[in-house]
Amino acid sequence: QVLLEESGGGLVQAGGSLRLSCAASTASGDIFSRYIVGWFRQAPGKEREFVAAINWTGENTNYGDSVRGRFTISRDNAKNMAYLQMNSMKPEDTAVYYCAADRSFRVWITNEYEYWGQGTQVTVSS
Repeated sequence: QVLLEESGGGLVQAGGSLRLSCAASTASGDIFSRYIVGWFRQAPGKEREFVAAINWTGENTNYGDSVRGRFTISRDNAKNMAYLQMNSMKPEDTAVYYCAADRSFRVWITNEYEYWGQGTQVTVSS
């Protein structure tokens, strides 16, 4: 199992940038590199939306249509960290952002990741 904690959320103006971090804490005998990582977001009254995902090694990534070209997901297994760099931000990016982890590639771009953080609020002003 793995515990996840997001940080880096806040208020930013449209066109600005923000970097989210996800710190992972694994159980004894487990390692962070065994988990793929996804970023999701949810705005009030809307369904949870896939944002980005990264595989075990960081060699493969995927992005939701609404963020492709603006957001970049990365990870540092030595530091048990994953990141989401958000550039050219828009008001519609306003949401609570969650990081998630799972041992299986099957969940890749789905909402079925086993482990989730508590979320961090991102607000983009016009």
